Amino acid sequence: MPITPATATHSSSNGTAEAILLELVDEKGVTIGTAEKLAAHQPPGQLHRAFSVFLFDEQGRLLLQQRALGKYHSPGVWSNTCCGHPYPGEAPFAAAARRTFEELGVSPSLLAEAGTVRYNHPDPASGLVEQEYNHLFVGLVQARLAADPEEVEATAFVTAAELAERHVRDPFSAWFMTVLDAARPAIRELTGPSAGW
Repeated sequence: MPITPATATHSSSNGTAEAILLELVDEKGVTIGTAEKLAAHQPPGQLHRAFSVFLFDEQGRLLLQQRALGKYHSPGVWSNTCCGHPYPGEAPFAAAARRTFEELGVSPSLLAEAGTVRYNHPDPASGLVEQEYNHLFVGLVQARLAADPEEVEATAFVTAAELAERHVRDPFSAWFMTVLDAARPAIRELTGPSAGW
């Protein structure tokens, strides 16, 4: 597993743990400051920059991930291919590509911007709040996955019809349908009308 600021044990020069900072934004997505990651998710939540990635295989199936059971936020639920937060000053596109590799061990063979969506989703299980200005990305994955078990419990490629069945039966992240619906125009352009997205 690559050692990055997201996966390393944070230590400063004096041996104390360093906080992971998120970029706070206004309603137009303009950066207005930073906040520690957990603090930004405490109710009522602070609006911060995030990203969501939707990768598809050559058959037009969406790659889902089940979040690892050990995660402090939304453990064990199914969600889009990858999601996360850019570091302050990091371009969302770069963050999306970086985090996809960190979590799933693959680099997308294609990754394109698919707009933004702003939402406020409380997570009843954890009590945390997703107050996010989310940058959306769609793309293709052709390489074999090598998921990090500390981040990802399981993966699955699903058709649009299979996703509809799973969504009724399995727990999904609070933000999943919001980001999927916002990304649908770009997903349809990528996968074509026959894929059913």
